[in-house]
Amino acid sequence: METTLVDFVKVLRTAEIQVSPAETLDAMEALELVGYRNRTLLKNSLSMILSKTPEEKELFETSFEKFFTFENISNQPWAEDGDHQDDNTDFDDSSPGNPGNGQPGGKGSGQGGGQGSGEIEAEDEDDDQTTELTPSSPLGQLLMSGNRTELMVSLSEAGRRVEVNQIVVFTQKGLYTRKIMDAMGLKPLQDEITQLQGDGGRPERNLAKKLKQGRDRLRDQVRDYVEKQFFLHADESGKQLREELLKKVKLSNLEKRNFKDVQEIVFKMAKKLVAIHSKRRKTFKRGQLDVRKTLRKNMQYDGMFFDLQWKAIKVDRPKVMCICDVSGSVSNYSRFLLMFLYSLSEVIPKVRSFAFSSDLGEVTQLFENSKLEDAMAKTMRDYGNGSTDYGQMLMDFKRNCMDDVNNKTTVIILGDARNNYGDPKAGILHEMYEKARRVIWLNPEPRSNWIVGDAEMKKYAPNCHQTDVCNSLTHLERVVANLLRFAS
Repeated sequence: METTLVDFVKVLRTAEIQVSPAETLDAMEALELVGYRNRTLLKNSLSMILSKTPEEKELFETSFEKFFTFENISNQPWAEDGDHQDDNTDFDDSSPGNPGNGQPGGKGSGQGGGQGSGEIEAEDEDDDQTTELTPSSPLGQLLMSGNRTELMVSLSEAGRRVEVNQIVVFTQKGLYTRKIMDAMGLKPLQDEITQLQGDGGRPERNLAKKLKQGRDRLRDQVRDYVEKQFFLHADESGKQLREELLKKVKLSNLEKRNFKDVQEIVFKMAKKLVAIHSKRRKTFKRGQLDVRKTLRKNMQYDGMFFDLQWKAIKVDRPKVMCICDVSGSVSNYSRFLLMFLYSLSEVIPKVRSFAFSSDLGEVTQLFENSKLEDAMAKTMRDYGNGSTDYGQMLMDFKRNCMDDVNNKTTVIILGDARNNYGDPKAGILHEMYEKARRVIWLNPEPRSNWIVGDAEMKKYAPNCHQTDVCNSLTHLERVVANLLRFAS
């Protein structure tokens, strides 16, 4: 039962339900109390322990329905001589004796040529002669036994042994089907069928025919089982692999069809950073021991320190000015940096955003009053055209914003510093460097390109506290995490 629950917790975690080790242990204790027999009681008990928010409750409901099923199949024999099962009857994917193998409930796909999932038809008129013969192979005996529950237990245990829950891509379906069949004892069954066919007697041939039919229907059921395992486990694994790829790929190489996925990743990264930073603030609230206040407060206890007093530590949230080049070559980088910063409003509430190709414009109010996607689209449309001019951008910043820069301000500039051979106005950046707490320049190009052609990074870099290559979500996350770390 513990293994079953651990598998279920893995499914919950891939569905983005946060389950701690302590909660897993609590769920194990609850499982010992309520057991598996009462499905509703089990679901409600686990839901109380493993899901907290309404969103998690909904995800839990879906995951539970996929993972557990409690149809009573013990009285539905998988095979009975002379009986025809209902045409759409199929293996159930769990049993009261072994429900925790991650099987979605319900009917299978019935891939066995439209026949019942477990029946082994008696297609020969001399069927009574074959009843005197019994299979010698363990799998053959199981197929002919009529014990559907035992068969599904065997299938599930074979799936666990070959680690079918590690399936990643759909093309592995055939591989895991073969592995499970082998683990259930396919080879001895094949040998037995070959031997029966070679013996030449009608009873032997009929038994071989029955075993072949059972084997083929079992293979169909194993395929269904593997497919359900894929959708239960590998669908989320595939999503995680895709997310890892999108984190590392150059943002300039993203296609529009990827934007929605990347946006979800950005929000997830931002949520993680908010959680980390919030914990840090709680830790620092204790501060240092205030000796004078502690002594004064504990005089009533004859100097015994029952009530410790701590010095209050104020954590300054960062005041950020973000200047983004939104010309064609770097527009995607700017898009996702702005998305990052505005997703961190809980811990970076003072973000002022600016966009330019040549003339600088502030877009802070646009982002505050519009949906994020609409604000980004309008920013790219209004400021994304024209020849890039960093010198003009710096002059506009000095004229309109330099007075607002102080020793609590972090200025982030994202751009490739390619100025079309115009005046870079590096002196203005130096003035910004002198006034601000930090000036960070994020360049999407590799460092080897910073001194090539019309690039002006060789003049801008000495006037920055930090310069970094930044061309992927992983880079953006690192920069923003460092920003929060310095702010604390």
